[in-house]
Amino acid sequence: MRYSHYKDNKHIQCLLCKHYCTLQKDKAGICGINFNIDGKLQNKTYGYPSAINLDPIEKKPLYHFLPSSYSLSIGTVGCNFRCPFCQNYSISQTSVVNDAKFYAPQDIVNIAITHDAKSISYTYNEPTIWYPYAKDIGLLAKESGLKNVFVSSGYESAEVLKDMLSWVDAINIDLKSFSQEYYKKTLQANLKGVLHSLEFFAKSNIHLEITTLIIPNVNDSDEEIKMMASFIATKLGKDIPWHLSAFHPDYKMLDTQKTPIKTLLHAKEIAKSYGIKDVYLGNVNV
Repeated sequence: MRYSHYKDNKHIQCLLCKHYCTLQKDKAGICGINFNIDGKLQNKTYGYPSAINLDPIEKKPLYHFLPSSYSLSIGTVGCNFRCPFCQNYSISQTSVVNDAKFYAPQDIVNIAITHDAKSISYTYNEPTIWYPYAKDIGLLAKESGLKNVFVSSGYESAEVLKDMLSWVDAINIDLKSFSQEYYKKTLQANLKGVLHSLEFFAKSNIHLEITTLIIPNVNDSDEEIKMMASFIATKLGKDIPWHLSAFHPDYKMLDTQKTPIKTLLHAKEIAKSYGIKDVYLGNVNV
């Protein structure tokens, strides 16, 4: 696919995410890492991961895809969201690239094979914004019999959504809230865009699981949990796993209390009442 669209001699439009940023010459979009260089989109994190780790697939979290296997997880820097609770803010909310060592796509695949990983996960920060690098890795991974996993906020462009069908095997999407106001004012995105992506993946051949971080006094009301549960059950499917995770104070929300276990248990009851078959609690010991 084309990753940008030429607009005029001073501007291009990035086609990676639903922000569809118009980039002036030598300037970046909201993610801070995709630039207009000589009329072409250039991703400055290409080949420069900020983190490479071997993780259980359940940490993504994916509970119904290659269970008990390990996934080579990689991330870069930058993000197209501005979540004040981000636990990976040290890499997601910076555009500073550590270019000390270059990792070609084949290098990443070789590391995965060496460590007997069954998949490669594009995670830690939003992989949509470094899609060209992820896809180049992913195509080589498929040739070697590895699966490809996205961990995303669900803000892929229409072009990327379509392109993902050719190489992505599984995805976990964060449904962070069911409030358009919260998405717009706090996260600087659009809820409808995320819901569109969720519906797209639910109808595709890509395995889908959903995660919601339950934050006290933000998205933990019965009304909001019911709206999310209803959307999942009626628009996506009752067989799609839903992970309800506990919030722990971090980044710009250090004064917010952690999520009580009873809140998660109550949210799970609501989800179950809507017929959602598999509901899991995360970041807690129950």
